[in-house]
Amino acid sequence: MSESKQGPLTGIRVIELAGIGPGPFAAMLLADLGAEVIRVDRASAVSGAGQATTDFTNRGKRSIAVDLKSEKGKQVVLRLVEKADVLLEGFRPGVTERLGLGPDDCLAVNPKLVYGRMTGWGQHGRLSQSAGHDIGYIAITGALHAIGRAGGPPQVPMNLLGDFAGGSMYLVVGVLAALLEARISGRGQVVDAAIVDGTAHLTTFIHAFLAGGMWTDERGVNMLDTGAPWYDVYETADGKYVAVGAIEPQFYAEFLRRLGIEDADELPAQHDRAGWPVLRKRFAEAFKTKTRDEWAEIFLPGDACVAPVLSLKEAAEHPYNTEREVFVERDGHLQPAPAPRFSRTPGAISGSPALPGQHTRQVLEEFGFTDVDELLAEGAVAQG
Repeated sequence: MSESKQGPLTGIRVIELAGIGPGPFAAMLLADLGAEVIRVDRASAVSGAGQATTDFTNRGKRSIAVDLKSEKGKQVVLRLVEKADVLLEGFRPGVTERLGLGPDDCLAVNPKLVYGRMTGWGQHGRLSQSAGHDIGYIAITGALHAIGRAGGPPQVPMNLLGDFAGGSMYLVVGVLAALLEARISGRGQVVDAAIVDGTAHLTTFIHAFLAGGMWTDERGVNMLDTGAPWYDVYETADGKYVAVGAIEPQFYAEFLRRLGIEDADELPAQHDRAGWPVLRKRFAEAFKTKTRDEWAEIFLPGDACVAPVLSLKEAAEHPYNTEREVFVERDGHLQPAPAPRFSRTPGAISGSPALPGQHTRQVLEEFGFTDVDELLAEGAVAQG
């Protein structure tokens, strides 16, 4: 490898069958934490690849390009699997089985392998063979219905909630748990990470509120979904926004003080729902008297639980984020730094985003292949 690996997963080898979205992000997270990730791209993806890429989900990985439909290409991947700890794939159910790279095929050559599968609908069920995207997965789990303002339509929260929170993160948790178990049992297993499963699991605390009578199945009227005036966003004098999350009574009192509400004793009580429209009106009027950044100066640092709503570019330059190095520069581009942080074995971005087939020869020779030229000539693999 061009750069040395570091992080708590140093020594773990991951084979990633190239896909899009949550699978590559999960593999990137493992690479950020020190795992050696070898991405298996399609041989056809090499064509035209010759310039640097800004696909940050491929950072810290190496790429080989393989014709998975050829017998020799399949055997190349299986030889990699023999010396791997984890394989990640994000195809529709049954695809890797038809390629001869399914769980049974891979576990036969490496019984300790953790085989991670990333799908939207899961490996079985009437929707398992259907196409889908984040918006559909969060819709069918109830999560999308709950996001939005009272009287309005559901609001789409980008594809962070389903693909990456309900998908990538659960795949990583499952893989790490299976790796720990394999060290005890000496046996690998399949991790079936479906975005619908993970997204539903993320809503556990909302279901608890529903069961306890503290939440209604109607959007925009509850404590944490813009129903409460002290948990919402407000427009400022310059047309920008601040976010308010003053839930606890001591924080709410601090919020009122810093907002400049002098007659707080005469306002409706914080949890008096009948009085929420009055509070919302007062807060909105107050916030319109200053710019977003002026309010940020008033509220931060402090315990009023108010923060400026920053754009993606603004966030990378905000003093708090630069102080903590939340974003780092790599190859001339700012990008999110590895997370979480470790005191003794910190993770790191260990390499630029890999281009398809960029490391084919290097990886195969490291794995002991002596017929790399023959494989290249036959098209079983390709060098970027």
